[in-house]
Amino acid sequence: MNITLKQFKILEAIVEQRNYTEAAKSLFMTQPAVSMQVKQMEEQIGLPLFEREGKQVSATEAGLELLHYAQNIRQQINEASEVMEELRGLKRGKLHLTMASTANYFAPQLIAAFHHKYPAARVTLDVTNRTGLLDALDNNTTDMVIMGTPPDGHQLTGIPFLENPLVVVAWPEHPLARQKSIRLADVADEDFIVREPDSGTRMATERYFAEHHLRLRPRMEMNRAEAIKQAVMAELGLGIVSLHTIEMELALKRLVILNVEDFPIMRQWNIVYRNGKRFAAIPDAFKTFVQENARALIDIAPLKKG
Repeated sequence: MNITLKQFKILEAIVEQRNYTEAAKSLFMTQPAVSMQVKQMEEQIGLPLFEREGKQVSATEAGLELLHYAQNIRQQINEASEVMEELRGLKRGKLHLTMASTANYFAPQLIAAFHHKYPAARVTLDVTNRTGLLDALDNNTTDMVIMGTPPDGHQLTGIPFLENPLVVVAWPEHPLARQKSIRLADVADEDFIVREPDSGTRMATERYFAEHHLRLRPRMEMNRAEAIKQAVMAELGLGIVSLHTIEMELALKRLVILNVEDFPIMRQWNIVYRNGKRFAAIPDAFKTFVQENARALIDIAPLKKG
């Protein structure tokens, strides 16, 4: 069955007017054109839709059943139209956001503030490692990601929106914790708890040490900042982590930031998306919201040493 929206409108008009001529007038059509459309519908379903009662017509059982579906379809089309209007007016919509695990320490504050401004927006949030972020971007399965600097060769756009200082952390009783100034070369002699090799933090750290003609000494590898913090608190080695991840540990004096020369390593958090990506209203609003409000909303821990 291949009945058009126009034919459904004709069916509704005839049932309402109970007359082909009056129905045609209400639709700005001719009576023969209305009759032809009714005949085509009847041929498709193999049943009569109307029966005559003098100068008027009334719907048959088949006509009433088809009218029911016509009304439902019209209602759904109206609802779809309203939704599109709301999307244009930013009343509702969807945002699929994917982020690095470290960003999960501050991103909920951004999402909460955005949701307060756009309460009908629905946010889907995925947290993954750098490989997962790049896969989501390459396969176009997310609107945007929050990560460090995007790599070359992936056709990506990155917009910096917040500083991401990397600091050296130790347990409070570590011998270096008592020193007011620590040479980078002395730190390089220590064992480190590090992220996996393709982590942005790991790559930035190794690159930084290499620029100073030094080599990082990994003792253990962890795939989450949380695991690194726990390992450092267990006195297994030093760690290099984002300042965003240690606010609670600093307040509780479970970790200290070592006063190492040339630290922190200053990186940037970026909103990253595919080149040329066309955003719907809500994702576009979130991108703008983060650029304009992130620095005011995110209160990172002060760089206190010891």
